[in-house]
Amino acid sequence: MTGARLPKFVTVGLPEGAVKESKERVKAAIRNSGYKLPGKRITINLAPADIRKEGSTFDLPIAVGLLAAMGIVNDTFLDKLLLMGELALDGTIRPIQGALPIAICAKKNHIPGIIVPEENAREASVVDGVKVAGASSLSEVVQILNGTLEKQAIKTDLDSYFKQNSNYPRDFSDVKGQEQVKRALEVAAAGGHNVIMVGPPGSGKTMLAKRIPTILPNLTLDEALETTKIHSVAGILHDKHGLVGIRPFRSPHHTISDAGLIGGGAIPKPGEVSLAHHGVLFLDELPEFKKNVLEVMRQPLEDGVVTIARAALTLTYPAQFMLVAAMNPCPCGYATDPKNECACSSQMIQRYMSRISGPLMDRIDIHIEVPTVPFQELADKNEGESSKHIQKRVQKAREIQLNRFTISNCLYANAQMESQDLKKYCRLDQESNELLRTAMDKLGLSARAYDRILKVSRTIADLEKTEKINSGHISEAIQYRSLDRQLWLG
Repeated sequence: MTGARLPKFVTVGLPEGAVKESKERVKAAIRNSGYKLPGKRITINLAPADIRKEGSTFDLPIAVGLLAAMGIVNDTFLDKLLLMGELALDGTIRPIQGALPIAICAKKNHIPGIIVPEENAREASVVDGVKVAGASSLSEVVQILNGTLEKQAIKTDLDSYFKQNSNYPRDFSDVKGQEQVKRALEVAAAGGHNVIMVGPPGSGKTMLAKRIPTILPNLTLDEALETTKIHSVAGILHDKHGLVGIRPFRSPHHTISDAGLIGGGAIPKPGEVSLAHHGVLFLDELPEFKKNVLEVMRQPLEDGVVTIARAALTLTYPAQFMLVAAMNPCPCGYATDPKNECACSSQMIQRYMSRISGPLMDRIDIHIEVPTVPFQELADKNEGESSKHIQKRVQKAREIQLNRFTISNCLYANAQMESQDLKKYCRLDQESNELLRTAMDKLGLSARAYDRILKVSRTIADLEKTEKINSGHISEAIQYRSLDRQLWLG
């Protein structure tokens, strides 16, 4: 603050819109909390000055800094605290986005304590080694800093809290019939393979897709923290859950834009591929998505990250997800349904299938046909196999893969194998090799299907806990390449 000038409130240090407007919120919050600003020129300097500041998180620290300069707040411990929060005009503190990554940053910079909005306290408290206090108003923060109000640090038993939030509302036992499809999805989950389901409307594709996270290996604590950070930055973290305890399942509508899918904006925010990190991205009615939207997925499918470049900055978000797609076999949907007549010509079907590009199909290992469920199976009162039992087999197969790829830290599942890994871990005997050669010739499989069949065969062998890939594994893997056959591609 400087004297002998007309009263003015100036913010410098490359503030964006929300930060520029903070002066009005701060002034009103201070007045309505019972404090009086001096009639002097006030300059708020946001350092370092060459980095743009965005968001309402700066409201609380700006207000506390002003009050400390006025002698109202004891500044003894300010250098040992991190404060964040948006101020309402009446002085109450509103929740913010990104509390968890800020708390993690505080720990990395050896800041022992943070004060956050009450609604964000649970989220921030999952970071071990940082004392977290929640506050509901500016006056409450002043009392905490002056020592007139003792606020207990919020503690979270991370292990028990993680277990409490690890229950899925769905189960594979709900699905009637479709045993072959369930088997294919088990293989996909075991090897981290991307999968596409093709079948008529009402055959259960969406129902099956929603249950895939329930058979994937449980989230580790590190994976949960990484996933929670993304959801926190995006502002979609549930108020009552400070930690994402289950694998995400994201299902965007086919009208989504490329920025919505990949991420973007003036200040880039995570897109659906990042929100599905460590989980499942489900694209229903795949051919209905705009072609340019589908094509931008190729980089995150290949690299597991998304890099968004803007004039002001470049951000990289993780995007290690399992792609699950679903589609009809033709525009009307009934080309493979024996009970309904298809009204589509071969040219219509060809155009419909060609909406999905070859490079995208290159990144999908398993194609599975989903038939209509017969009435007898729908009426059967016996429950199918539970997700828990399937998950146990998947977990054991993943453990085999993790042990196999111990040397290559970047690999965690068979789907990630490159050419050199296939040569090392997918050796075929003469019988298996001959079967694969015959399939390539007789079934009209494309050359790009070769590597996918080897990867899936490796996973099937891992599910059977055998190191050798035999002809039975190859035969099953070939069945999962229906879209490469001449029947589909003409």
